[in-house]
Amino acid sequence: QLQLVESGGGLVQPGGSLTLSCAASGFTFASNTIGWFRQAPGKGREGVACISGSGSSWHYGDSVKGRFTISRDNAQNTVYLQMDNLRPEDTGIYYCAASKAVGAYRLCESANPEYWGQGTQVTVSS
Repeated sequence: QLQLVESGGGLVQPGGSLTLSCAASGFTFASNTIGWFRQAPGKGREGVACISGSGSSWHYGDSVKGRFTISRDNAQNTVYLQMDNLRPEDTGIYYCAASKAVGAYRLCESANPEYWGQGTQVTVSS
């Protein structure tokens, strides 16, 4: 059974950092593009960062460029999102998602992956 399990969310002050993890199981991990999406209260889901199956290409949403870094460890079936210089507007539920059909750019722009995790809450507040 395919599973995507996010962890690492929490409460952090503005300017702080968090690292999210997405642990995958039940499918051929390295064949899938993985993305991080977020949904703020009252807003739609947006693509934050996506990475290709090999890890050789990636795409970031404009609002997080230069502050967030996505990486993956295919030996551990895990994708990470390092979030630095966090802002209150980064608050939301962060979801991990997988797609075998598209690459990093299209996954982030379409927000239409085949599989979703359950999400982890990130709150940036003083």
